[in-house]
Amino acid sequence: MLLEELANLSAPSGYEDEVRNFIKSSIKHNEAKTDILGNLIYHKKGGGKRVMVCAHMDEVALIVTGITNDGFLLFRTVGGIESSVILNKKVYIGDNKIPGIITCKAIHLQDKDESEKPAVIKDLCIDIGAQNKEDAEKDILPGDYAVFDGKFTYFGDGLVKSKALDDRVGCAVLMRLLEENYDSDIYFVFTVQEEIGLRGAKAAAFNINPDIALVIEGTTCSDVYGSKEEDRVTNIGGGPAVTAMDRALIADKVFFDFIKKTANAEKIPFQIKRTTLGGTDAGAIVGSGSGAHTAVIAAPCRYIHSPVSVMSLSDYENLYLLSRAVLKNIERSGL
Repeated sequence: MLLEELANLSAPSGYEDEVRNFIKSSIKHNEAKTDILGNLIYHKKGGGKRVMVCAHMDEVALIVTGITNDGFLLFRTVGGIESSVILNKKVYIGDNKIPGIITCKAIHLQDKDESEKPAVIKDLCIDIGAQNKEDAEKDILPGDYAVFDGKFTYFGDGLVKSKALDDRVGCAVLMRLLEENYDSDIYFVFTVQEEIGLRGAKAAAFNINPDIALVIEGTTCSDVYGSKEEDRVTNIGGGPAVTAMDRALIADKVFFDFIKKTANAEKIPFQIKRTTLGGTDAGAIVGSGSGAHTAVIAAPCRYIHSPVSVMSLSDYENLYLLSRAVLKNIERSGL
């Protein structure tokens, strides 16, 4: 499965080579351009509006910042990761994918104050089984990245669990959309460094100067134990989520309404993302050049920005169907 292949690849922000190379090797009938930052861009020429459709290749990760005399790795996060979700999780470090375990001081060695407070990143380290600093430095140096071991697995009733569903689900959808033909002049952009500040999208949008932009994402899903119905951002299995507003974007009203109208006309289930928190590449695109009509459609993912997320395959499929329908009809959108 395309999504499985993409999710199992490693691509921390700034080191998206594995995903980029996989996409390039899989899409051979369209000419690709890679810009200086590493964005991978496919252009399907048309006579209509200039449209930018994008999904980001990078994933949240860790970066090694030092090595103790005992051979443990100190690290910081790359992207937004809560320390509470990574303790005792397995990671792979560097190009050679050296295995390690995220750990902290043993509970029986902690004093009362330490044991009653949640561990924070500065209190954690990675154990790679090294005897000392010199031993660790044979394989790893500060600046090396660590990615989570969250292998793609089919799960429950029509669900999957995996690391990096944010945003390999978007990458998978974009690759499928590239197989279609459209009336518009469309740039399909696989962006870099979204998780650390929407950097790739900003550069790509500056060069493309789109009239319309559609961002395809994996988004927060909080329909889990302990959450009240009124506090749930999205519900898994409820269809792709359309963003009205977040910290970086107020969706173009005409575009927002057109997406909903298209979903209803095509009988594709969808939901409205019920929060104004978070941000996506849309925030970097909407104000580029003279501005672009911008919207976001996303697949709900439980436990996002953690070692493993959970997503519905029906949401993934409907995300593709809705995105395709929008692009096929965008010349009649009134934008």
